[in-house]
Amino acid sequence: MAARALMFQGTGSDVGKSLIVAGLCRLFARRGLKVRPFKPQNMSNNAAVTVDGGEIGRAQALQARAAGIDPVVDLNPVLLKPETDIGAQVVVHGRRVGHARAREYQALKPKLLAAVLESAARLSQDADLLLIEGAGSPAEINLRAGDIANMGFAEATGCPVVLIGDIDRGGVIAAVVGTHAVLPDRDRTRVAGFLINRFRGDVSLFDDGLREIIARTGWASFGVVPWFAEAGRLPPEDAVALDRAPEAADAEASVVIAVPRLSRIANFDDLDPLRHEPSVDLRIVQPGRPIPVADLVLLPGSKSTIGDLRFLRAQGWDIDIAAHVRRGGRVLGLCGGYQMLGRVVRDPEGIEGPAGEAAGLGHLDIETDLTPDKTLTASSGISADGHPVTGYEIHIGRTTGPDTARPLVTLDGSGPDGAVSPDGRVAGCYLHGLFASDPFRRAYLEDLGAAPGESGPGFEIVVERTLDALADHLETVLDIEALLAAARELRF
Repeated sequence: MAARALMFQGTGSDVGKSLIVAGLCRLFARRGLKVRPFKPQNMSNNAAVTVDGGEIGRAQALQARAAGIDPVVDLNPVLLKPETDIGAQVVVHGRRVGHARAREYQALKPKLLAAVLESAARLSQDADLLLIEGAGSPAEINLRAGDIANMGFAEATGCPVVLIGDIDRGGVIAAVVGTHAVLPDRDRTRVAGFLINRFRGDVSLFDDGLREIIARTGWASFGVVPWFAEAGRLPPEDAVALDRAPEAADAEASVVIAVPRLSRIANFDDLDPLRHEPSVDLRIVQPGRPIPVADLVLLPGSKSTIGDLRFLRAQGWDIDIAAHVRRGGRVLGLCGGYQMLGRVVRDPEGIEGPAGEAAGLGHLDIETDLTPDKTLTASSGISADGHPVTGYEIHIGRTTGPDTARPLVTLDGSGPDGAVSPDGRVAGCYLHGLFASDPFRRAYLEDLGAAPGESGPGFEIVVERTLDALADHLETVLDIEALLAAARELRF
């Protein structure tokens, strides 16, 4: 019997689609169903390496974990990784196929539908249930022609849709009713019902709101999801989450880590294990703000290293980092941030933007040449101080120079990775996920000044517990049987 499927679309971006799907993946997997998450098209610089050697959106990797399966490229067949305000790298079935400006991509979308349907069909062969996540909103009817992310996919496969509205941002009645109003008839009838997410307070106060939505749309309500405070323990999909990061100092923390909010920040899930440490005051430094006095300045990954070097200098952060180093402060660069710490970054073929080169920050004696070949691999090894590390590499570029003689980590199979300055205060490497390795993280934080034993529970334990708690949360507030009943077999 072919898998049944249900697609979750939103009244807008960041309404909680990814988390709802992750929670339902865990819920139905615990019931013994073979669940597969699926997102036809994603736009994110937060990517994950798959077991079949490609890359997908980080949210789909989390959903796969919730479903109890390994991440594979079919879970997210089209991934867009923004490199400029109007252009993005295009990844199909886990591999980079080129770059497209926004208008060019609109013309490309119909050609990508075949890749999307191919992946969905493969997943359906070995599943009971597909939980499909849309992108943005179907209310963006100006983008309906050639759509593969929302109603275009639903139309091509006959997939029923659940619409998610976010009450926390306000205007949710207008958002749901307005979506109903602008959708063409052929799309409106695909909506099996709606649910309201992120409600704070007494849910019964929204009973009249539900009745109004039902009366004005004719759609069924699958329930109201109260605010799930533990959501912050799970990796966010979009960098917009960093815009909401608190700026106030944590008086209880013993270690301050400052992270400049780069314009093309990538794989910022590197920060998640630090964010949950009681000893850490993790400060996301927003553009226009100076880097505060900190124990560590952490330069994260970037989808456009040269572009973000220019952005960093425009904020004056290069001056702040130089002052931090003069004071004896520590600096750590991960992937693109590692490349920035060197003397120069060259992009002769225009891999990440216009061809050219840029002077690095000069705190490591290394040089980087960006090359077309992309490294995509899960890795494990040992840190320079002898602690086991696991993570993944997802980068372009080859880095060489005297400081690489002191690698930050040594990886099984590929050998030394990264560089450390002669005084040991500036370091970097390509390995993402360093801080998810509990022994390494705890030793690193103690070296920065955290008290021994001050760390919280293991990071992987926190993620698993939170996924279970999310599934429990959804099971008590949503009409799960009605959602299952709404699912239908896809046609290909």
